[in-house]
Amino acid sequence: MATYDYDLVTIGAGSGGVRASRLAASRHGARVAIVENSRVGGTCVMRGCVPKKLLVYGAHFAEDFEDAAGYGWTLEGARHDWGALIDHKQQELTRLEGVYHRLLRDAGVTLLEGRGRVVDPHTVEVDGRRVTAERILIAVGGWPTLPDIPGIEHAITSNEALDLPTRPERIVIVGGGFIAVEFAGIFNALGSRVTEVIRAGQILRGFDEDLRASLASEMEKKGIRIRRECQVRSIEKRADGTLSLLSDCGEEMEADAVMYATGRAPNTANLGLEEIGVTLGKGGAVVVDEWNRSSVDSIYAIGDVTDRVNLTPVAIREGMAFVATVFGNTPTPVDYGAVPSAVFSQPPVGTVGLTEAEARKQEAVDVYVSRFRPMRFTLSGRDEKTMMKLIVSRETDRVLGAHMVGVDAPEIIQGIGIAMKAGATKAHFDATIGIHPTAAEEFVTMRDPLPDPSFENTE
Repeated sequence: MATYDYDLVTIGAGSGGVRASRLAASRHGARVAIVENSRVGGTCVMRGCVPKKLLVYGAHFAEDFEDAAGYGWTLEGARHDWGALIDHKQQELTRLEGVYHRLLRDAGVTLLEGRGRVVDPHTVEVDGRRVTAERILIAVGGWPTLPDIPGIEHAITSNEALDLPTRPERIVIVGGGFIAVEFAGIFNALGSRVTEVIRAGQILRGFDEDLRASLASEMEKKGIRIRRECQVRSIEKRADGTLSLLSDCGEEMEADAVMYATGRAPNTANLGLEEIGVTLGKGGAVVVDEWNRSSVDSIYAIGDVTDRVNLTPVAIREGMAFVATVFGNTPTPVDYGAVPSAVFSQPPVGTVGLTEAEARKQEAVDVYVSRFRPMRFTLSGRDEKTMMKLIVSRETDRVLGAHMVGVDAPEIIQGIGIAMKAGATKAHFDATIGIHPTAAEEFVTMRDPLPDPSFENTE
């Protein structure tokens, strides 16, 4: 019988990898090591969700201060210190990293610092040192990608945007996904002139059409310029440091910074997986079955490296399912249906379930939409609208999708997600008494569906 150094070696100490490693060690007594060549905590904690949300909070005070005047407040001399925000954000990340280190120690997980590479189905090399394991878990996440155009070396990604020493007065953000619109909102609110360049005709490809249009309208009202059906062909840095962007939409743009948010790819380069027979899919994603197992029986993968549903809570759930299946002898697949998600744009977005276009492709549906100005803006006079939308099966009355753009959308959609997971129907929504006065009550007071469209939307 083979003897290994560990029962499990996890490569990648992000949210999914840490959760899986901790549970395997603490609940099942497994001998576990985790490999990390950067900061423990991974993309979400160190380079994504957490620092970005802190910047969103900081940016939103600009509008809060403006709105306060409508409620009788006088604020004099308010100004923003970008450097202080970045410093305070970094202090919080350092604290969180310490928490992750302690969680691993307390669970009995060994941290191996360095770049991990799979040598064979049971061996991982970490900066020249080799360790063996009965099973290997790949949880290395994804990494921002950049196009191959002249001058791309002058561009930054979301990684660098979180640590800029000074706030750029003018910034061009290339991309129309959630990372792009979130950073557009952050920089715009803090005073930068923001231009967002998107290849498609609208932001947030894959989201519901009404949601996309509503958010784009609100962003443009706030002063963000969206250049649609446009691509940057080259970037040139002038002697004074100004960046000049040549585009195919008939415009030369100037900026102090250019940020690309055009996608992320699984971080499998130079990991040694293909060499030992692990099947990789599009963009280098590890192909796995419903039990998170790769084409090599001893090697598993979870999280963004599999390019399934790239959300931190999903990676954590996959890590838990992996441990239950492999170490708990309880085969546990992950249910990817009706996963709630949010975009921390300004205003924010919350969504769960099918878009209208997706739902109409599979059955007849009734669609309910409400648009209104939130009560909090009635005294401040801010011209910002909330949009809420429900998509309902005409045959079963089951709610198939819920979408919102507006204040507190992510907080509200979390509760809607629970209802949808439980199979709630429109009749359940209608029978629920709303909390007044709130925006959330609108989800239980929409009574009249929209007329059927003369043609079906496509996304």
